[in-house]
Amino acid sequence: MDSIDKILDQLLVSGVELGKSILTALVIYVIGRYVIKGVNKVVARVVAKRDLEPSVRSFLGSLVNITLTIFLIIAVISALGIETTSFAALLASAGVAIGMALSGNLQNFAGGLIILLIKPFKVGDYIEAQGLSGTVKEIQIFHTILTTADNKVNYIPNGALSNGVLTNYSNQITRRVEWIIGIEYGEDYEKAKAVVERILANEKRILKEPTTLVALGALADSSVNLTVRAWVNTSDYWDVYFDVNKTIYATFNEEGIGFPFPQLTIHQS
Repeated sequence: MDSIDKILDQLLVSGVELGKSILTALVIYVIGRYVIKGVNKVVARVVAKRDLEPSVRSFLGSLVNITLTIFLIIAVISALGIETTSFAALLASAGVAIGMALSGNLQNFAGGLIILLIKPFKVGDYIEAQGLSGTVKEIQIFHTILTTADNKVNYIPNGALSNGVLTNYSNQITRRVEWIIGIEYGEDYEKAKAVVERILANEKRILKEPTTLVALGALADSSVNLTVRAWVNTSDYWDVYFDVNKTIYATFNEEGIGFPFPQLTIHQS
């Protein structure tokens, strides 16, 4: 009976100690999350006062949050009674495996740093990369978040963005708009050209310099194609593109200029 009592006493003591450790770890976790949340707010206010770019602010915020979370995990593990030195030794012995598993994330982290240093784009820019296009919403530590025109959210790894081909449509103040306008064979080309030039001249959002271009671009299978080019402010690009399309369609109908449709001529002998 004495041995059983001793075992029960030891189990009770161990249970109490384990309960204390779990309670302590839980308290540390709750307080730690509260502290991390507060620190993130402080960091956000500090970087906002320094007038840093939104891309830098989001990257620093993500970095601080992940770093503090790692420290919190170590503190919780220590409170549970696991020796941090043993834990560090375990991580060191598994370093190769962890490095291989995280090689992609390490590449993405390096890619994020390259993006912030070289600045091929920033938050708010409209870009196209990795087969996707959208507005840069946030540059995080591992990913860049794009919002598409139809409000889809895409997460693109920073490593792929820093190493692949990327088109930034917002980098320049001005942008060239191009239209291909087809008219029927037999229509008066000079008349169509004059109508288009008049439409462009009346569009106030089109810049005077560089000058506009209206030229005979191609003699296609079923149409004579006019190549029309004009320069606008980048922010006006799509509005001007759609509005001029609409005006050309309406004006050509008024002027009696016919639009072509696919035709096939069959000769029978």
